[in-house]
Amino acid sequence: MRRIAGWLGRILLALLVAALLAPSVLPPFLDRIYYRGPVSDHFNGARFFNPDGEQGTGGGQRNRALLTFILGEDRVKWPDHVPVTPSRPPARVAGEAMRVTWIGHSTVLVQTQGLNILTDPIWSERASPFSFIGPKRVRAPGVRFDDLPRIDLVLLSHNHYDHLDLATLERLWRRDRPLIVTGLGNDTLLGWHDIPARALDWGQVLAIRPGIAVKSERVHHWTSRWMVDRNRALWTGFAVTLPSGGNLYFAGDSGEGDGSWAVVAARDGPYRFALIPIGAYRPRGLMSGNHIDPAEAVAAFEKLGVQDALGIHWGTFQLSHEGVDEPPADLRTALHAARIDSARFRTLEAGQSWDIPPLTGSLP
Repeated sequence: MRRIAGWLGRILLALLVAALLAPSVLPPFLDRIYYRGPVSDHFNGARFFNPDGEQGTGGGQRNRALLTFILGEDRVKWPDHVPVTPSRPPARVAGEAMRVTWIGHSTVLVQTQGLNILTDPIWSERASPFSFIGPKRVRAPGVRFDDLPRIDLVLLSHNHYDHLDLATLERLWRRDRPLIVTGLGNDTLLGWHDIPARALDWGQVLAIRPGIAVKSERVHHWTSRWMVDRNRALWTGFAVTLPSGGNLYFAGDSGEGDGSWAVVAARDGPYRFALIPIGAYRPRGLMSGNHIDPAEAVAAFEKLGVQDALGIHWGTFQLSHEGVDEPPADLRTALHAARIDSARFRTLEAGQSWDIPPLTGSLP
């Protein structure tokens, strides 16, 4: 038995190494051209890039972090399942009232102004191109798909498998025909699967209804479906202008970079509410250019000038080395250090809802 386990371990290690070396060993026909357009401060004519640099640790230290990640050193074991009590949201929430339900990972239902908004929807068991391997869900969706109210708007931040889940998007499109808004190039990928979407460049605005508009906001990340197609499509956050009660911000997925993305996005406030990622941050030498940690999430919260926020991107798929419930604990520590009331920047259990108060004249 031990011999079999040893061989399985070696095979898994070989697969991980192969995946990391994929850009240099995969055949070029796996590349995809999702977008063609003029050169800009974040597009070189072929691929998108972070104008504030890749940031993070480089050189030997980053290589050591990569080796540590592959070998699983210091990787906290997650449970196979975390108990979830699914809820059933209302069909609509009218006027200035705002109800937010965490479904899991970066999937959140925001209901306000009679509009049902869903972020990065994933109901699949794995965040992977394959059904038999890849990060597996440990928290079931907090709302069963069939209990999901009719969705009007989907905000799709980028094309990584834990954010752009084709199986879920196909079901949503067949059922509800929502407006899907995403970054440049991701509309092409969706179109190949007969799912229409509107693609925005950073800074572009799309009117949804009178008094309601979506703006694409710069964040610090990257994109890929098959490694060789790295950065062929754009990653983005979103600011949603609402007619009253304060605006909504969704950070998508972001590393810290130079931190200016949150400062720029703050100009499109004032924000009543924000969705900010807090998970998948260890080992820090490897993850710093990809994901903010809870302390950096608190710094972004302050830069955005937001009244209330929900911590997302944690506790659903094991993408890094921290424990399944470690991000909320680290978030509370960071909030205490910054002297911010933890009631203003919360985490929820999958299926739990939060009724967000209207924006007040001044923040605490």
